[in-house]
Amino acid sequence: MFVVSVSAQPEFVKISSMPGAFSRIGFGARGIGMGNAMSAIKEGSLVSYYNPALASFQDGNSFQTSYSFLTLDRALNFLNYTRKFEFGKIETPDGIVKPRSIAGISVGIINAGVSNIDARDGDGKKYNELSTSENQFFVAVSNRFSEKLAIGIAFKFYYYKLYEDLTSSGLGFDIGALYSFNESLTLSFMISDLNSKYEWDTGNLYGQSGNVTKEKFPTLKKIGAAYKFTEPKILASVEFESSNGGTNYLRAGCEYNIYTDLFLRAGLDRFNISNTDEPVRPSAGFSYFYSLNSIRFGFDYAFVIEPYSSGDQHIIGLNINF
Repeated sequence: MFVVSVSAQPEFVKISSMPGAFSRIGFGARGIGMGNAMSAIKEGSLVSYYNPALASFQDGNSFQTSYSFLTLDRALNFLNYTRKFEFGKIETPDGIVKPRSIAGISVGIINAGVSNIDARDGDGKKYNELSTSENQFFVAVSNRFSEKLAIGIAFKFYYYKLYEDLTSSGLGFDIGALYSFNESLTLSFMISDLNSKYEWDTGNLYGQSGNVTKEKFPTLKKIGAAYKFTEPKILASVEFESSNGGTNYLRAGCEYNIYTDLFLRAGLDRFNISNTDEPVRPSAGFSYFYSLNSIRFGFDYAFVIEPYSSGDQHIIGLNINF
C-alpha cells in the first residue's frame, strides 16, 4: 500500500501545484452541484465557463451570482451574464418561421483569495495582515452553424495579486463545440486554457536577486454527453477530461425537475482513473424559481464534500432570467 501511494502521489501533485487551481473548481451552485459535468447541457441558466458553445442556447437573458462559504479564510465568488441573439427570419418548406442565425454571448468573473494571513518578522511578531486575490475575467461568443452544430470561443484574462506589488496577468483561450444528436442527446467537445500562463517578475521585490519566471496552466481536453428524459424529468450528464497535468477525470451529474419550479441535483466530480487514490468530490444541491411578471428569480444552493479541509463547501446563488 505504501508503494502504491508513493508512486501515485507525483501524478496528483503535478496538477495541484500548477497555476490556476481556483479556476478549475467549477462555476456557480448549479454546475458544482452537478459535479461540473456541464459541457453538454444546453438547458436552463448557461455559463460559457463549461463550454463557450453554450451561449447561443440561452433562453432570454440570464444573470447569475454565487458566493461560497469556505474554511481557512478562503473566498470564491462567481458572476455571469449570458444572452442569446437571433438575426433575421427564414421560412422552412413546411411553413415554420425560424431565425436565420442564432448567436450568443457570455461574460463572467471568478474571484478567489485568502485573507487574514499573518505577516511576521524574524522574531515571530505579527506586524501586518496580508491577503491574496486571484481573478478570471472571461468573454465568450457562440454561433449556431446549423440546427445541430454550435461552436464557440472564450477569451480569458487572469489577474493575480499575490503580495503587495507582486502581481501577474495572462490571457488564455477556450474552444468548444456542441452537437445535438437529437432532441434528447447532446454531445460536446472542448479545449480549455490554451496559452494561459502567469509571468512573474520579482525584480521590484528582491532587486538584483529577483528573476522572471513563467508558469503555464494545464491544458484541459473534455468530451461530454447529456441526455434529457421526458418522464421523469431528469437531465443526466457525463464528462471525461484529460490534462497535461497527469489527470484523467470522470464526472457525472443529474438534475431532477421534481416540481414545476423546483430542481434537485447530485454529482460526482474528479474521479481520477489515472490515480484512484485521489478522493472524489460528491455534491448535491437544488434550485427554486419564482416568477414575478416577466422576471424569473431563482435561489441556488450546492453542497460539496471537500477533502483535506476542516469543513465542506457551501455555495449559494441568485439566478435572474428576464
